[in-house]
Amino acid sequence: MKLNEIFTLKRILISLIVLFLIAQLFQTDKTNPESDPADDFITIYKPPTKIAHIIKTSCYDCHSYHTRYPWYSYIAPVSWIVKGHIDEGRKRVNFSTWNDYDTQRQKRKLGGCTEAVSEGEMPLPQYLWLHHDANLTGETKEKLVGWFKSTSDSIK
Repeated sequence: MKLNEIFTLKRILISLIVLFLIAQLFQTDKTNPESDPADDFITIYKPPTKIAHIIKTSCYDCHSYHTRYPWYSYIAPVSWIVKGHIDEGRKRVNFSTWNDYDTQRQKRKLGGCTEAVSEGEMPLPQYLWLHHDANLTGETKEKLVGWFKSTSDSIK
């Protein structure tokens, strides 16, 4: 390798490091909004303990105001991606504000949950890379889907 190429690589590396450090100045908001526990999905439907645990472990980080922010969510640009996923997840369904949905919308949301879980779309595969406890086995997926369906059917 020529000396000129080494200096060019060094400049590129230094520039990347500087950009990475500057990116750390632009942190995302990791504040979980306040919510009324009486409006929470689990409070309302009182699922069996195992189902409640599955929902909290596999769904609540992105679909509620009970997000647990892991260490990597403090490092830009990963933090921006994580925040985007959480914002999108809460927009699609928010278990913390479940009572804000009318009954027809609750049924549709539960139908969407049923479909997303049964088709393996949720939890997101990239979420499972670092959250192994959120992985749904065939048995847990079946139980969760069955419970979502029966809960949806019970909504009048």
